[in-house]
Amino acid sequence: MIALEGVGRTFTVGGSPVHALVDVALAVRAGDYLSIMGPSGSGKSTLLNVLGLLDRPNAGRYLLDGREVGTLNDTEQAAVRLHQFGFVFQFFHLVPRMTAAQNVGLPLTLAGVPAPQRQERVAQALAACGLADRAGHRPDQLSGGQRQRVAIARATIMNPQVILADEPTGNLDRASGEQVVGILEDLNRRGMTLIVVTHDPAVGERAQRRIHMDDGRISADHAR
Repeated sequence: MIALEGVGRTFTVGGSPVHALVDVALAVRAGDYLSIMGPSGSGKSTLLNVLGLLDRPNAGRYLLDGREVGTLNDTEQAAVRLHQFGFVFQFFHLVPRMTAAQNVGLPLTLAGVPAPQRQERVAQALAACGLADRAGHRPDQLSGGQRQRVAIARATIMNPQVILADEPTGNLDRASGEQVVGILEDLNRRGMTLIVVTHDPAVGERAQRRIHMDDGRISADHAR
C-alpha cells in the first residue's frame, strides 16, 4: 500500500542543512497498526508529514497503491489527502468559531457532498465517537478528550484508508487518552491503517509494529 524508498528530507536552518529524514525505507500494508517513536528531533513528525503528503521529500520515491505520488501536482496531492488520509493532531486543529458538527463536516463540504448527506454522515460520525449530544458545542465548550474525539470524527468522515495521528494523547489526561486510543484502535480493527507518532511508551507498545527513529533514520522496526 505504502512504500518509501530512500526518502530524504533536508531543511535549511540559519544557512545550514538539517537532515530531518535520511535514506528512509518503509513498507506499510493495508490494515497495519504502526507506532513511530524516538527522541525529539529524530524525524518522527517529518516522516508522518511526508506520508500524509503534507510535505515533499527532497530525495527518494514514495509509492501509494503503486503510484508515484511525487509526480502529482499540488491539486492532485490535495485530492489524495482529502480522500485517502485522515489526520489527528496533538492540538486538535479545530475551527474555534464552528460547532463540533460543522468541524466534522468540513471535509464533506470540501468534497462537494450535498447538505442532507453531510448531516446524516456527521451525525453518524459523532455518535460513533460518543459525541451525539455535543454536536452543537464549539471547541471552547468541550473538554480536551471531547475535542480530540471531534478531531477523530472529522479525520474519518471521508472513510480514509489511512489514519495518521501525531501525538494524539499528548494534551490529554490518562483516562481521556485511553479513550482516544481505544477509538483509534477500533477504527484499525475495522480495516483502516493506523500510524501513530508518540512519545508515550505505553501508547507505542500497543501497536502491532513499532518503528524507532534516531537522527532521521529508522533504527529499529519490530513486529509484535
